[in-house]
Amino acid sequence: MAGYRGHLAGASAFFAVYLAGLIYVFSIDAAYRQFTLVELIAFPLALFGLCLMFGLWPDVDTNSIGQNIFYTIFFLVDVVLIATRHFEEAAYLGLFAILPILGKHRGWTHSWWAMFLIPSPLLILPYIFYPERPLAGLPFYGAAVVGYLSHLFMDGLVLSLKRRRSR
Repeated sequence: MAGYRGHLAGASAFFAVYLAGLIYVFSIDAAYRQFTLVELIAFPLALFGLCLMFGLWPDVDTNSIGQNIFYTIFFLVDVVLIATRHFEEAAYLGLFAILPILGKHRGWTHSWWAMFLIPSPLLILPYIFYPERPLAGLPFYGAAVVGYLSHLFMDGLVLSLKRRRSR
């Protein structure tokens, strides 16, 4: 079981592989030419930040650095929603924000289905709001899933390597 530094290191390593894959895919038909220099720098940084955040996300169900980060973000977003009179959205955010706390540590937040489901708004919302670019959220969803996978890997939930006992 890794601490938050281990999870950040794991997410960084997994992200390096993910970014190398994205660079390869975008270089095949020179698709990178559609981006400005600022976008070529900002998108990988945003993807890296997202990967790091989702590398910490599964531990939001226990007192941790990840929990502190995410609940600070939830609080700030909720304050903005209330200040802008989006009460229904603020209520839904509050409802969904308490769900991890209701489970036990290493419960549903450390599952395979959560790894694909929790980041799904990153894939679905761009599809809904920008139908002319249906796959716009795919790199962001991929970065989140890679970060999540790194957490499960670092906690030993991806490969169950059995240690040999010395006799």
